[in-house]
Amino acid sequence: MLNSNTRSTQMGLHRRFGTARASTTLESKIGRMLSDLVLACRQIEADIAAEEQRAGIFNRSDARYPILARSLNERCANLKQTIAMLERRIMETARPDAA
Repeated sequence: MLNSNTRSTQMGLHRRFGTARASTTLESKIGRMLSDLVLACRQIEADIAAEEQRAGIFNRSDARYPILARSLNERCANLKQTIAMLERRIMETARPDAA
C-alpha cells in the first residue's frame, strides 16, 4: 500500500560540460541542423527552377527574371553560407587540440 507522504527520490539530471558526451551531443545537434538546412536549400532550389520554368526566363541578369526567384536565390545563398559555417564548426570541434 502506497503512503501519500512518500516522496520521490529521483535524482535530478545535471548537464556536464566539457565531457566527450557533451561534445558528441553538440556535434549531433549541429549535424541535424545541417541536414535540415541542406534539405531546405534543395527545396528552395526546386522552387527556383519551378518559378523559372513558369516564367520561361532562366537568365538572372534579365530584367524580366521573376522577383520570387531572385529572393529565393538570395535565401539559398544565405543558407549555403550557414551550412559552410556549421561544417567548419564541426571540423573544429572534431579536431583534437594540439596541446
